[in-house]
Amino acid sequence: MEGKLYFRRTEERDLDAVIEIVDAAKEYLRLQGIPQWQDGYPNRESFYKDIEREISYVLEENGKILGTIAIDLEGDRNYNWIYEGNWLSEKQPYAAIHRVAVDAERKGSGLAGKMIEEAVKLCLEKGIFSIKNDTHRLNQSMQRMLVKNGFVRCGIIYLENGEERIGFERILSFR
Repeated sequence: MEGKLYFRRTEERDLDAVIEIVDAAKEYLRLQGIPQWQDGYPNRESFYKDIEREISYVLEENGKILGTIAIDLEGDRNYNWIYEGNWLSEKQPYAAIHRVAVDAERKGSGLAGKMIEEAVKLCLEKGIFSIKNDTHRLNQSMQRMLVKNGFVRCGIIYLENGEERIGFERILSFR
């Protein structure tokens, strides 16, 4: 029986459940032939740092963690340059969302979209009117989820390690 969904900051006690969800997502990506998240990242330390920075959130139902997302209201320096396109907004503040994953048994049920909508609420409360994200070119399920939730493909970004990603942005409002 499904219950009410709660969106809240991740606590240290949630780490095992978050890692379980992320490990299942890594396995899904591996089985799809997608090299994203196959090098040990993200790991427990990544999520611990997110908790310390207060940017990690979970979606919970009946005490069970169903999803995880990082919402960084300070943006992402990897997004300073974009190639083969342009960001929809250039100079205004934006949030970056990262490490989005949902429980494997509930994949495709709209939980990622619910976390995106919570990110939108958080951004609007803080006066931020744009959200950016990136994903691997082969990660079609993430790309579909982003487009379904109002994101637009903007171009190519490169991570600090040189890996290419597709940059997406959703405008919440123009100032």
